[in-house]
Amino acid sequence: MTSTVVVGAGIIGVAIAYELQRRGRSVMLLDKDAPGKGASYGNMASIAVTEFMPASRPGIWAQMPKWMLDPEGPVRVRPGYVPRLVPWFLRFLAASRPSKLRELEAAGAVLCARVHEDLDALLRNTGLTDMLSEEGCLSLYKDEAEFRADREHIEILERFGFRHEVLGGNAIRDLEPAVTTGIGKAVLFPDNRSVSDPYKLVVALADKFRLLGGSIEQGEVKGFELRDGSVSALELANGRTISTEEVVLAAGAFTARLSALLSEHIPLETERGYHTQIMDPGIAMRHSIIWPARAFMVTPTAGGIRVGGTVEMAGLDAPPDYRRAKVLVKRAKEALPDLQARETTEWMGHRPALPDTLPVMGPSAKRKNIWYATGHGHLGLTYAATTGRIMADLITGVAPPVDMYPYRVDRF
Repeated sequence: MTSTVVVGAGIIGVAIAYELQRRGRSVMLLDKDAPGKGASYGNMASIAVTEFMPASRPGIWAQMPKWMLDPEGPVRVRPGYVPRLVPWFLRFLAASRPSKLRELEAAGAVLCARVHEDLDALLRNTGLTDMLSEEGCLSLYKDEAEFRADREHIEILERFGFRHEVLGGNAIRDLEPAVTTGIGKAVLFPDNRSVSDPYKLVVALADKFRLLGGSIEQGEVKGFELRDGSVSALELANGRTISTEEVVLAAGAFTARLSALLSEHIPLETERGYHTQIMDPGIAMRHSIIWPARAFMVTPTAGGIRVGGTVEMAGLDAPPDYRRAKVLVKRAKEALPDLQARETTEWMGHRPALPDTLPVMGPSAKRKNIWYATGHGHLGLTYAATTGRIMADLITGVAPPVDMYPYRVDRF
């Protein structure tokens, strides 16, 4: 019998499986696809320690009506999916109260303050330190008005002590010559580094896990066998059953379907994100860039330049709308006028989104041997090493380094 089955072979699941195996557990990593083929395949490769703010903060709400009315806007809800979203949006609204926002900001900042300590340890232990860049991220602003519109973000970072540096026009071009002279101001986030290829990072970690004696299996979980209030086995779509002592559900946006089988309902939605990978961009970049007013990001990764962003609420089953990816490339060319879209591929993935932005990490409130690690939103790669360390602490009976109360599964 496998002592622990981790369901979900994205960056979160792989980090947890590796850390548990390293600590002496007998671990199986289980996914319907090969490691890294889900959301981890196409994320923006960013260790975004400055991006922990709740999406429900007033600065975002103020722009939502404009975004929703713009067919090319950064937030899109497919009309037929609106009724399904009502309960989620009501919880999102509840997370916008000033007192609640302060709690959520603090809980996100606690995790992000740990990120580099935990990530550096993980990469050092696995011999993968060369996969993390030394460069940070530039946040771009056309003018003072755009900068003022994002001031709330900067003030939160100042409150929690995250490093940043405000730059003027010439200093921006000194760091990134490809950025247009139409950008008058930028903020450098030196700790928002990036990885050379997020998919290859997951695969490399999975290989390290296997070398420690862990097993990796492909199969889709369709049910659970219960005994005395605990899960005794997982039932797969191919008819196979896997006996286990405990289960970690880390299947990203698909986790809610699994938790529902255990009568534990998590308000988890998918924010569908798009990217275009450009292998012949005609420019070179050292830093990643974001332009808050245009709601896109560009990162040098995976052997080229990746353009991504946007939020589409349409559920897990609707087909992709790659017009979203094309809009992002168009906007990226506003910031990088010499960017060429040659040798491109387009991709869509499912970010697991909870209405208060914080992930769920910890034990089930209903089953004795079920653990959850899901809902990391835009910060799956950022939080991965920290989540692996925290979940391994919890599962092996070690006191975790942070108060876990804000991340409990039954907080909604």
